Amino acid sequence: MPSRTALTLAFTAIYLIWGSTYLAIRVAVETMPPFLMAAARFLTAGAILLAVLKLRGAPWPTWNQWRINTIIGTFLLLGGNGAVVWAEQFVPSGLTALLIGVGPLFIVLTEWAWPGGTRPTLITMTALLLGFAGVTWLAAPWETSAGGGIHFGGVGAILLACLSWGIGSIYSRHAKHGAEPFLASALQMLGGGGALAIAAVVHGDFGRLDFRAIAPRNWGAFAYLIGVGSLVGFSTFVWLMKHSTPARVATYAYVNPIVAVLLGWLILDEPITPRTIVAAIIIIAAVAIITTEKTRPAKPKPA
Repeated sequence: MPSRTALTLAFTAIYLIWGSTYLAIRVAVETMPPFLMAAARFLTAGAILLAVLKLRGAPWPTWNQWRINTIIGTFLLLGGNGAVVWAEQFVPSGLTALLIGVGPLFIVLTEWAWPGGTRPTLITMTALLLGFAGVTWLAAPWETSAGGGIHFGGVGAILLACLSWGIGSIYSRHAKHGAEPFLASALQMLGGGGALAIAAVVHGDFGRLDFRAIAPRNWGAFAYLIGVGSLVGFSTFVWLMKHSTPARVATYAYVNPIVAVLLGWLILDEPITPRTIVAAIIIIAAVAIITTEKTRPAKPKPA
């Protein structure tokens, strides 16, 4: 088992990094087609990571490792990330944050339903709902939906993304492929990036690409998503799924909105209201409960 320091640093990384990627995605898709941007991001990051691992003497992946991790990457990156990137074109950011806050429930319930999975304790489920309530209060969709109504296609895409991410996360935890976490991360980014590239073709993204319209700030956001969001953030997530419980790893979905609000305050000079502070306290309390709660051992399902 990794040390407590390693786990703390890993959780801090996905809390902070993935909270910042929403801002980077919004900047990147200003001029870059969504699926093509996401495909290029993960294909580039996966190729860099695999090249580094090979230079350090890692063996070439087996066919079984490619196959399983491509399935995982398709669930996580095409279904999970791609759907959110597409939906952010239509859904207000507050409502997006609220809906993504459902993610931990999908992950924990998927783990419970998985053959041989772990049943969450009552305290864990209560804390998950408490965290969801905090995200609801922070996002305040009732204040962002004025005029024009809700884009149900975008809402459906985000919920589908949460489900797909939950399935991919739990499948990655139980799949037997023998690849070390960082090799698995590279293969998942390459496999998922390939699936996103196919989606980009279907969506017509290649025809909409105009390099002349891409500004330096868009390239900067794209580079940040590759180097920090994918190479560091996604690889850390894959590592944590092997060394911690799904409920604890899923807490990133509660912390990320807080990070996004703080970045808006620091970078965009957006105000922090008393409601923001109260919501942050609720969310931090929920995360503290989940990360300190002991999960019950798996119980066999009745025949």
